[in-house]
Amino acid sequence: MSDPSWPALSFADWQDTGTALHLMLQMAGKVRLAQTPWAIHSWHATFYVTPTGLTTGPVHGAGGCFEIVFDFRRGRVEVRGDDGDAPGFDLAPMTTAEAHGHLEEAVRGAGGTFDIHPRPSEMEDVTPFAKDDRPRPWDAEAVAAWHGALLRIVPVFEQFRTGFLGKSSPVHLFWGAMDLAVTRFSGRPAPPHPGGIPNLPDAVTQEAYSHEVCSAGFWPGGPGAEEAIFYSYAYPTPDGFAEAAVRPGSARWVEALGEFVLPYDAVRQADDPAGTLLAFLQSAYDAAADLGGWDRAALDCAPGRPGVPRAV
Repeated sequence: MSDPSWPALSFADWQDTGTALHLMLQMAGKVRLAQTPWAIHSWHATFYVTPTGLTTGPVHGAGGCFEIVFDFRRGRVEVRGDDGDAPGFDLAPMTTAEAHGHLEEAVRGAGGTFDIHPRPSEMEDVTPFAKDDRPRPWDAEAVAAWHGALLRIVPVFEQFRTGFLGKSSPVHLFWGAMDLAVTRFSGRPAPPHPGGIPNLPDAVTQEAYSHEVCSAGFWPGGPGAEEAIFYSYAYPTPDGFAEAAVRPGSARWVEALGEFVLPYDAVRQADDPAGTLLAFLQSAYDAAADLGGWDRAALDCAPGRPGVPRAV
């Protein structure tokens, strides 16, 4: 039986609207990217899941502080400034060029500057945002289902994050590939990443993978996975990782992606969705850390509990 609290996701319903949203998130993310000092592994430019959608978090520009908020409940994008104003626009069918114009107007209306890289990143089609006149749909129900899934996934990722003493990322959404991610680091430098990600400077990729990682996340689907999936991978990939026993049984290694994947539906339809997802995250990490020779005695700890300080 499916857990009714975990919404069903249809890639067919989501795909075109997902592309429209992805392009808008890229534009908003690039606003933050252009005005925020670079932090390790591009953590300065991500989105965060909120009860009603997504936010860039505070952006401190020359004209003051603002945040860009995607409110899927109200169907709005707003740029909320430190003066209390919130210029924005309704989420509806429109071209990417129209969305670009609306976002620029809202950012400037909140006192921010709008000087972004003009093309998409990590996508094959790099038509400039301001010149992309193709009609884009907006399926509010499909977006609400995706956001509902994020609201159930984030607390599981955050619980998983508590069982690690080493450096780990926040639970955040990258607008490059539009994936929600959480990453653990062994603490050791990694060999230079070969790069080659479409329309992303190799320097960005190499900085992101400057140190050994085991990363896990959620992706709504796209080329190579036309369904919503969870993933887990390691860089560098240790010998034997692809053959590791990762739970549950529906998890599989996808050579083309270089990672283990678990269909979202396998989690949603499980008797215990959160427990099933935690088993995937933990077993993939166990394999990466053991095969990669991580210092687990120094890095691992018991999972956190609300209101209880970690024992030392």
